[in-house]
Amino acid sequence: MLYYIGSLFVNSFGPARLLQSYTILIGLSLFAGFALTYFILPKCFRFLPSDRGREFTLTAEAAKGKPTGGGVVFITIFVLTVVIFVPLDLLQLSILILTWLTMLTGFLDDRSITSWGEYLKGALDLVICVAASFILYFLNEKVTNGQPIQFWLPFVTKPVTIAPWLFITISTVLLWMSINTTNCTDGVDGLSSTLVLIGLITMGIIFYFILGHKEISAYLLVPHLKDGATWGLMCFTLSGVLMGYLWHNAFPSKVLMGDAGSRALGFFIGVCVIVSGNPFLIIATSSIIFINGGMGLIKVFLLRFFKIHVFKNIRFPLHDHMRKSREWSPTQVLIKFMILQVLITIALLGIIFKIR
Repeated sequence: MLYYIGSLFVNSFGPARLLQSYTILIGLSLFAGFALTYFILPKCFRFLPSDRGREFTLTAEAAKGKPTGGGVVFITIFVLTVVIFVPLDLLQLSILILTWLTMLTGFLDDRSITSWGEYLKGALDLVICVAASFILYFLNEKVTNGQPIQFWLPFVTKPVTIAPWLFITISTVLLWMSINTTNCTDGVDGLSSTLVLIGLITMGIIFYFILGHKEISAYLLVPHLKDGATWGLMCFTLSGVLMGYLWHNAFPSKVLMGDAGSRALGFFIGVCVIVSGNPFLIIATSSIIFINGGMGLIKVFLLRFFKIHVFKNIRFPLHDHMRKSREWSPTQVLIKFMILQVLITIALLGIIFKIR
């Protein structure tokens, strides 16, 4: 909105051109997202449902009774802030709507007296992921111009053409895994949101400074993304909103994001990875999230459907194992997992972008 307002007044009022600067918009949206979440979220505590206490989670009683479903507040703030500060096209607007719908399904579960159950939530996630995959394919600029979609991959110099069915399959699986592993990681104050924040800032830098920059993308032998700056602006906007939430979620937390927040965050970070054209970036942005939550999903899947026992002596999510077996405090879990993610992100980005 502000971008288009700036274009209307740029000829009559010189400073209006600042509203068309993505650098200025990033700063404004990041601080606006933080400020709005910081001030509005506490005023909504009394309207949020109370946490039921997560089944199978270590020290579940510590969270029981706290306001949960905070994602309904900060994801809505994110959507509104993006509408104000980001010049959206149809693809980005569609993803924004799906992000909000993902939040809504999680919030409805947060506020229900009894949990919806794994199968219902998994099916809803699958529907949203399939819908997002079709949107990401058919509203892609290359497809609308009659060109095939290509992935740029590590160790491969030239982009690889991806068939429609393969793109939709990869996108659906990646999005579903991102949603559910992020949700599983939301068990320690500040953990899930901090790890997602690292991923968002990483993707924002990649979009704005690399993929959205013709010269830098050409130097690194990666395809230039015409609307890379816009996706970067969306990432930084959500980063600001997430910082505002973290202010109230830091240990000991006053509010929990619930499924409303974790599922929407997992969905959006997964979308950003798909849009970048390199699905392997999910390892750089979310490796600790996938290890922490994903290994537990694999363990349950193999046991439930194939009666195969793996990781018998390891409790999942992994943060529960560290707290029980290693006697880590919530703050130790947060800091150590964060350090590991930063180290992995830096190392893998060097490999992904330079070894091609």
